[in-house]
Amino acid sequence: MNIAQSIAIVVPWVLWLAYWIATSNRVKETTRKEASMSRTLQSIPLIVGGALIILPDLSAAAWSIDLQTIGPLQFAGLAVLLAGLAFSVWARLHLGTNWSVSVTLKEGHELVRSGPYGLVRHPIYTGCLLALAGAVLIGAQWRGGVGLLLIFASLAYKVRVEESWLTGYFGGAYAQYRRDVAALIPGVF
Repeated sequence: MNIAQSIAIVVPWVLWLAYWIATSNRVKETTRKEASMSRTLQSIPLIVGGALIILPDLSAAAWSIDLQTIGPLQFAGLAVLLAGLAFSVWARLHLGTNWSVSVTLKEGHELVRSGPYGLVRHPIYTGCLLALAGAVLIGAQWRGGVGLLLIFASLAYKVRVEESWLTGYFGGAYAQYRRDVAALIPGVF
C-alpha cells in the first residue's frame, strides 16, 4: 500500500472524526461510565488494527504518490468506506443525546429501536466496520484483513459489555430487542 491509498482512507475518517468531536458535548449527563481498564483493553486492538489498515508500507516507493495503484477496487472500497461512515453518522444523529464514545448509561437513558437501530442494535459499530472493510479494499493487502479482524474483536467485546449494561437497565424490553434485532450484521451476528 502506498501513501495515496493511505490518504484515500484517512481523509474521510478525519472528516468523520471532526464531526464526532464537534458533536460530542451535545449529550445527556453520564450516570455510569465504563472502567478505564476496560476501555484500554478495547483500545489496544483498535489502534493496532487501524495501523495495519491505514499505514503505508515501509518501503521508500510506498511514500511517493502513485496514482497507478488507484483502480476500480480502490474506488469500490472508497464507496464502501463512505457508505459505512454515512451509516454511522445516521445512527449517531438518530441516537441523539444518548450517545457516548465509551460504554455509559445516561441520565434518562432511552432505548432507541427506530431508524438504523431497527436494522442492527449497534449501527455505529456496524457503520464503522463497513467503513473499515472499504479501507481494507482500498489498501488491498492481507494485513488490512488482520486489522479488520482485530477491530471486530474489540467491538465484539465492547458490544458484550454494552449489552450487559443495557439488559440490566432496560430488563425485558432490551431482552426482546436482542431477540428481534441482530447486534452488528443483520441475519448473522
